[in-house]
Amino acid sequence: MPGMGPIALFDKSSLQILTTDEAIWFDTFYFPSITPLFFVETLADLEKEMQSGSSPEELVGALAEKTPLGGGINVHHEVLCVNELLGNGFELKHFPIVAGGRQVATREGGRAVVFDPPPEAQALSRWEEGHFLEVERNFAKSWRDALSAIDLDAIFRHGREIIKRIGRPADLMAAKDAATELLQKRGSRYVSDAMHALKPEGAAKKIIERWEYHGRPPIKEYAPYTAHVMTVDLFFCLALGADLIGRERQSNKIDIAYLYYLPFCMIFTSRDKLHERAAPLFMDGGQLFVRGDDLKTDLAKLDAHYSLLPDETKMRGVMSFAHYPPAEGDFLVSRLWDQLMTPEWRKTAVQPAEILSKDDEAKIIAEFNEITDAPRLDAPPASHEQVTSMMVRRGVPAHRGKWRMVSPEAEKALR
Repeated sequence: MPGMGPIALFDKSSLQILTTDEAIWFDTFYFPSITPLFFVETLADLEKEMQSGSSPEELVGALAEKTPLGGGINVHHEVLCVNELLGNGFELKHFPIVAGGRQVATREGGRAVVFDPPPEAQALSRWEEGHFLEVERNFAKSWRDALSAIDLDAIFRHGREIIKRIGRPADLMAAKDAATELLQKRGSRYVSDAMHALKPEGAAKKIIERWEYHGRPPIKEYAPYTAHVMTVDLFFCLALGADLIGRERQSNKIDIAYLYYLPFCMIFTSRDKLHERAAPLFMDGGQLFVRGDDLKTDLAKLDAHYSLLPDETKMRGVMSFAHYPPAEGDFLVSRLWDQLMTPEWRKTAVQPAEILSKDDEAKIIAEFNEITDAPRLDAPPASHEQVTSMMVRRGVPAHRGKWRMVSPEAEKALR
């Protein structure tokens, strides 16, 4: 099975330009961090007016085919904020926060967390086949209507009012610094306003009471992730008010929302110019922004590289021989692994000549099934230190694009 690579947040623009074959290598050598926003945007294309001869259903189906099968689907940012503000904190470790995990005991006496296929994965399979539920079509229409109703002029005016008091930021970095400073003050009115806007209203009331009980501390100390989300929103407001971000594209408000999920990745890849300008301002020294075009170029190189393997090797399946990116040659993904993953990966990289034997493959499948089929462990949630492994169950087709994903033997064993 492929090793878990750098955790990569992506938007729709970076996935759209990939071929299915290129998308396979993204799924293989990265651990995708998927936002709920991505699914909403993808589904919304059902209401898109097409310029070409293809239908909206074909557009969504093509994108679903390229969407990673692995990785983790983040819990919605609003849910995370409400829970954090109610006292249910969580760690920000450049890793997606995924719902639905169940603890199981391993044979060695440790604990594993198993994540079963989420509803979104099942929906992607349907969309790929061109099947859409009526509720999904209605949701797509509602989302398109909501996008049209975004009032950037109102956000612009609000930003202008703040700028009158604090001065106009000269660039996006100054806008981010100003937003951070406004929010870090004890009892900040911007924090209070954001809390009052939370839904449901009952939760907002409890959240404000709890914050006031603790002395209205700076939000970054009180709820770090919520502080991040608030900073992104206030930054956008100030940047719009200072004409540093244009008002001609209503989708800018949607694009900026991807930045809410930056704490849950090592890499953010996008072709969006706003993302390229703004995302690095909210990333720390352990994170990188990768242009979508650069990612595509590298994935195409990987596809050409592995296409030269002998047919016998390719018949064993991508998941049998592509455990690590190439240790030889000039590949972006290999440099990213050098920078973000354990430096020993090159020493332990499994090269094509050392692909798994049928017996080793069968052993891995048996061990995987033993863990994923184990009963739920009735115990308090384990800490990161107590969890010895994490399993993400996904349906993997025997073939994707031109590639066989698993060996014929594994295909039979996994049915």
